[in-house]
Amino acid sequence: MSIRRIGSRSGAGTQVPPVRAAARNARIASLPVAFAGRQAAGVGKKALGKSPAAVDHDIRMRTAQHIFEVLGELKGCATKLGQLLSLYELALPPEIASPYRDALTQLQDSAPTMLPATVREAMAANLGENWRWHFGEFDERRAAAASIGQVHRATWRDGRKVAVKVMYPGAHQAVLADLQQLRRISVLATVFAPGADVPAVTEAICTCVAQELDYAAEAEHQRRFAEAYADDPDFVIPAVIAQRGDVIVTEWLTGTPVSRVIESGASEERSRVGMLIIRFLLSTWSRTGLLYCDPHPGNFRVLPDGRLGVVDFGACTPWPPPGFEELVGEVMDAAFNGGIPELDAAIRRHRFVRPGRTYDVAALAEGLDTVGEPLTVPTFRLTIAWLRGHVRSVLAPRLSNVHRQLDMPAYFTPFARCFLTALGVVCQLETEGPLRAEFARWSPELAAVFERYDAAHAQPTDLDIVRHLRSVPTDRRASSVG
Repeated sequence: MSIRRIGSRSGAGTQVPPVRAAARNARIASLPVAFAGRQAAGVGKKALGKSPAAVDHDIRMRTAQHIFEVLGELKGCATKLGQLLSLYELALPPEIASPYRDALTQLQDSAPTMLPATVREAMAANLGENWRWHFGEFDERRAAAASIGQVHRATWRDGRKVAVKVMYPGAHQAVLADLQQLRRISVLATVFAPGADVPAVTEAICTCVAQELDYAAEAEHQRRFAEAYADDPDFVIPAVIAQRGDVIVTEWLTGTPVSRVIESGASEERSRVGMLIIRFLLSTWSRTGLLYCDPHPGNFRVLPDGRLGVVDFGACTPWPPPGFEELVGEVMDAAFNGGIPELDAAIRRHRFVRPGRTYDVAALAEGLDTVGEPLTVPTFRLTIAWLRGHVRSVLAPRLSNVHRQLDMPAYFTPFARCFLTALGVVCQLETEGPLRAEFARWSPELAAVFERYDAAHAQPTDLDIVRHLRSVPTDRRASSVG
């Protein structure tokens, strides 16, 4: 599929992402309809003697390509949905996941490109007709794609190298149209979670994505992070230089994308970077009062000095909400140190099951025992195989699947998005390290849970390192992950 280019309004023959609601809605709605048609046709082919495996593979290939074509044309929040779909792809067996992996890779590489005339038009609309006065140099060619815009290299008038993020023309209307369609088709999610309040969770997702259209808020988020992590030995947040309308100018970061570390980094480096990502995400709300919700590989860079650079602060939300620390402490304590009655009480108290609804709490306890294993040992290695086993069990469409009986409070949605996306990244990195010490370092509630667990299992605690790390001033800490 060729890369689509966005031309100027006067440009003839250019292809643009459809922005009319009717056109976009029809394209998204065609996905489940077409899939149902392929399945029906597949039944006939199997009846005529064609190999079931060959028929199923053909359905997967065609569906994956269709998803890629639709999302690639729509853009808007479609790329965000594609990023979330990538976790689903990681959970599939390799022989089934291949078509989806290929399609998602094409989607990430096929973002529409604004032609120079349109870039100039957008810059003038936001910074004024004399916008070039602000820059010593400005490269009109795209340096990188963003979900609803693109990034250009430039030199600010004082000589600093900068990144200029420009929103696609029509992106506001496009994203809002996508979200309205998402609301309409969200009922399909009840296939996996019939016990959930899908409308409330969908609305929380829509609110989070819509907020990413506000570049003024994004710039303010980034300023807060840059101030909180100034001179940090582990992290670099580029300073915001200017923001006007749908344009943000920030310092340029030169580094290796984490996606490249995933592909070709040495095992030790992958683990180091994975632990840094975990450290950054766990530290954000205690240092900034915000949750960083979009930890996909494209938003991280490994700088030449080894520090982790972080970009794109559109998806941030005030955190933690009231009662979140109690939720962490009570649910995790019940899972690690309590019994079935304690776990059931904690799950109901924090609204992870609807009032009066029955569910298989014993199966949930067994699942939590397994998924919580990384936090019961001093060192653990996260892998795609480990993730695949757990996500497949969560998504299994069996009526007896306890995860289909549970609900998720709407306020928990941003955290779930952050956690699941980050989990996919650190598992792709095959991160190995002291996970539980890092979690305990930033959560006194979890530290107390782990200490009780160690005492009950008569094993030495490894939390002395946590106390040490907390006692050392930030500017004295070494940059290595330990």
